[in-house]
Amino acid sequence: MKNVFALLKENYENLHLIWKLSIYNIKAQYANHYLGILWAILMPAAQIGVFYVIFGLGLRGDRGDVQNVPFLVYLITGIFAFGFISGCINAASNAISSQIGLVTKMKFPSSVLLSMSLANNIITFMVMTLIVLVISVINGYSEPLHYLVWFYFMFATVAFTYSIGLIMSSLNILIRDFKNIQANVMRMFFFITPIFWDPAGRPPLMTTIMTFNPIAYLLMTFRSALIFDGPAFYGGLSDHIFFWSITLFVFFIGVQIHYRYKDRLVDYL
Repeated sequence: MKNVFALLKENYENLHLIWKLSIYNIKAQYANHYLGILWAILMPAAQIGVFYVIFGLGLRGDRGDVQNVPFLVYLITGIFAFGFISGCINAASNAISSQIGLVTKMKFPSSVLLSMSLANNIITFMVMTLIVLVISVINGYSEPLHYLVWFYFMFATVAFTYSIGLIMSSLNILIRDFKNIQANVMRMFFFITPIFWDPAGRPPLMTTIMTFNPIAYLLMTFRSALIFDGPAFYGGLSDHIFFWSITLFVFFIGVQIHYRYKDRLVDYL
């Protein structure tokens, strides 16, 4: 537990630095683009258009709403949420390897790099959330109090993706093959997560897979908060217990791996 408290303290003491560097990175990323940060919206929007034509009009056909929500809105929330989750995992996993010079040439806390990578994604995702929120308010898809669950979604997503990042940021340097494995695993999760398909009426196997899919838990929580008119929180008590058990376990393992190798990672490059 000593390492856990040390990591939390390290990030808390550098909150101001994390925020400042995250803003700087976003500005630098879009500095030479005419449309600037709008690309953070245009890229997912283009992806939504492609998947809507393929899965919405092509394979799925014009079959109406999904859980009383138009399929396009259902698809938008799925693409936005999954893009945010996978973006956080990929960014956190590569946070140290992409800034290895900063860690080795000066006394810079490597765990802060993971927090910075998540902060970059959070800022751009807030713009996407605003779009979904406007759509929801105009059409009355959800209840105002349910919107507060969005903060729970953000906290749960950051906790889960940071925990994964603690492990993968070290493994991606120690064993280069893990980058390819991670890419294929995220591709698999894209299809077994209900982004463009409705969980209702699926075979028992798909229902079981979704039950043990933490990304599906997060994605459906996002939808429950902003577009669904049912309960504010997705799932039951067992779903919450399972998700947080997995997250805390992965976080604890990630902290141990991080502190074991953080001062020796440059030797493996």
